[in-house]
Parts: sequence; C-alpha cells; structure tokens
Amino acid sequence: MTTPLTWLYVPGDRPEVVTKALTSGADVVVVDLEDAVAPDRKSYAREATVERLTDPHHPVPVHVRVNTLDGPHATADLTALAALPGLSGLRLPKITSPAQITRVARATATPLYALLETALGIEHAYAIAAAHPALHGIALGEADLRADLGVRDDAGLDWSRSRVVVAARAAGLAPPPQSVHPDTRDLTGLNASCAHGRALGFLGRAAIHPRQLPVIEQAYLPTQQEIEEAETIIKAAETHQGAQALPNGTFIDAAVVAAAHRTLALTHR
Repeated sequence: MTTPLTWLYVPGDRPEVVTKALTSGADVVVVDLEDAVAPDRKSYAREATVERLTDPHHPVPVHVRVNTLDGPHATADLTALAALPGLSGLRLPKITSPAQITRVARATATPLYALLETALGIEHAYAIAAAHPALHGIALGEADLRADLGVRDDAGLDWSRSRVVVAARAAGLAPPPQSVHPDTRDLTGLNASCAHGRALGFLGRAAIHPRQLPVIEQAYLPTQQEIEEAETIIKAAETHQGAQALPNGTFIDAAVVAAAHRTLALTHR
C-alpha cells in the first residue's frame, strides 16, 4: 500500500455514509463508534460495523475507532471486532498509558493506533509509542486535548504536536497524521493548517468530510520544486560518496539523502 495521506472519519451508525466513504478518495476510512455516535446508538453502530467488516473486500483499508477503554462499551467493541476479516486497524481513543496498548494487543492481532487526547497521554507519548509491536501509529485528538489543557489559541498546541512527532520517530513509527480541521467549509484555513502541520513533521491528516480530502492530499504531496531538488540530491549522492555541497551551495549528507528518498516515495501514489 502507498503511504496514506488521508483518513476519513465516518459515523458507525450511518452505514450508507460508510458506503459512500469507501469510494470518496480517502486512503483510509475510519468508522467511528465513539464521539460520532450517540449513547443510545452505540449497539446499533457496533452491529452495523460488524456486518460491514465481515466482508474482507473493500476498496481501501477500513479502521474502527472504538469507544474509550475505560468506558462501558469498549469491551463489547473489541470482542465484536477482534477477528473480522475486513478490519485493517483499531484506533484507540484517549490513551494515557502503555499498559492500555499491551492489554488490547493481547486480545487481537489487528494493528493498533493510539490517539493521545489528554495531558497525561502527551506526557507518556514515547512510552505509549514504544509499548508493543502491535502499535503501528500514534496521533493527536486535538479537540479533547484543547479542552483538557484549556488552550485558547491554536499555537498553544504546537508543543504537544511536536512531542507526538518526536515520540513516533523515536519509537520507529510512521510520522503521525494531523488531527481533523473541524470547519468543513474553511478549505483555505485547512490548507494553511496543513502547511503548518507539514512544517512540524506531520504526514497527512484526518478528515470529517470528503471535500477536505483533496486539500489535504495536495498540501502533503511534494511540490514540483521539492521533487526536482530531491532528484538532484539523489543523483549527486550516487556519483559522489560522502558529504558534499551542490553547485547552489546546499550541503548534503546521508540524512539529507534519506529525506530526499522519502520525498520521492510520496510521488508514487
């Protein structure tokens, strides 16, 4: 599979919306059993999701965000979903400790993804990221984190964002995707926010409406200038071993060459 750049969240109690999402252009569809589903609809959402994921054939990978592990619905969610052939990943909300990852990993062979949405989760970011081989990624849940921290300005989340990016890298995980941009009509703001996230080290983004998908993908794909620069760096590295300076004065070494290869890898989608 190519590197995913877009994760589209859809409510688990809306099977018709899930069906549309599978052909929306998202790289991954995330069926949400948590925040998007009212308490009296939890059982129906779970049953509908199980019915969908009994079929192993989907155009794109399907993940499920289960309910919080310390709540009344998580055990039923995990039991029902554990062995479904159409499930590609479980997204675990409000994770605060590595022990939670270990506990879920014992119960399923499905790849796990931890959402860090509290101050405690951020404090334990690396321990969570390195908790178990079944954990394939971490990400922020910024709406809950913003409320937990009492942050009023978006810049107040940048330290937490960088903490998660560093923790993922230190644990050998893929760069995390950005959290959702909540205003589905503000595509200009979404684009600017993606540019900021990319500068911080994120790769791709979660979405809550299909109209956000092309903006996210375009923001995270390399520009033509970046592609040309990466090709120049790789060509120079192939013809000359060791650190060197390009004709334009840019200094390149092994780390710069590795980054250039990552840039070109994103063009093969």
